[in-house]
Amino acid sequence: MNAIRILLAVAAIALTSGCASTHAKNPSDPLETFNRGMYQFNDTVDKAIIKPVSQAYDTVVPQVGKTAVSNFFSNLDDVIVTANDFLQLKILQGILDGTRFVVNTTAGIYGLIDIGSHVGLEKHNEDFGQTLGKWGVGNGPYIVLPILGPSTLRDGVGLYADSRPSKLRRIEHMPTRNQMYVTKAISHRAGLLDQEKILDEAAIDRYELIRDAYLLRRNSLVYDGNPPREKYDEEDDIDSEQVPIPTTPSSQQKTAPAAQSAIQPVSAAPMRVASAATEYAAERPSIHRIWVAQRTGIR
Repeated sequence: MNAIRILLAVAAIALTSGCASTHAKNPSDPLETFNRGMYQFNDTVDKAIIKPVSQAYDTVVPQVGKTAVSNFFSNLDDVIVTANDFLQLKILQGILDGTRFVVNTTAGIYGLIDIGSHVGLEKHNEDFGQTLGKWGVGNGPYIVLPILGPSTLRDGVGLYADSRPSKLRRIEHMPTRNQMYVTKAISHRAGLLDQEKILDEAAIDRYELIRDAYLLRRNSLVYDGNPPREKYDEEDDIDSEQVPIPTTPSSQQKTAPAAQSAIQPVSAAPMRVASAATEYAAERPSIHRIWVAQRTGIR
């Protein structure tokens, strides 16, 4: 069994489904009919299995334990971050991230304690999907993957590439390896419970909000928080000179224009909802190896 086969199969099914659709409401989401169905499937699995287990984990495990588990897996991810730093020619950042991994692995007891952050070695977010974007590869169509959630064709390829050098993948004892993947997935899912509460309280189309937040966040990450201005931004500036609109902080306009438009019907704390959607969309459950073997803050 091979993860790339699953990705290709999902893409093939999605393309077939997309061709059957009469029209696409969003140019970034030509496969919306398929994606909404997969979103519902993932949501059903999450509510039936993943979320209840994560809630139990969040309730039973003390905060210090949850922090240690999160730090441990975050430290393992720093290997991937460092590799992609160098692939993007971020040499200094790569050296710092590599140093962070060494410091946390040794002084931090295999990453259980985040010593690096305390000594000024900042945590970065880099992956192969961002590396491809850095070198000019476009997103491709938005795709909702089974269990994994929101992605794009480019990020799906990046996800597979990043899984190859994973430290967890090198664990030869399969039961132990699977337990590690399950623990990582539960830890990530438990960290999203608060954000999900905000989304549940909002009268919005969660699929659209999560999609838009995911795409905005990924674009922001590719450009290190400074994505180029889109054409519609210039049009909005022209329109704003002709039609009075409510004053909105510029930081909100720059970071989440699509997310804002998706949640305008929400009366309470719209940017709080957009921020929650961004975090929720960003953290895809890291159990793709189990799926293969047995199994969205804008910065």
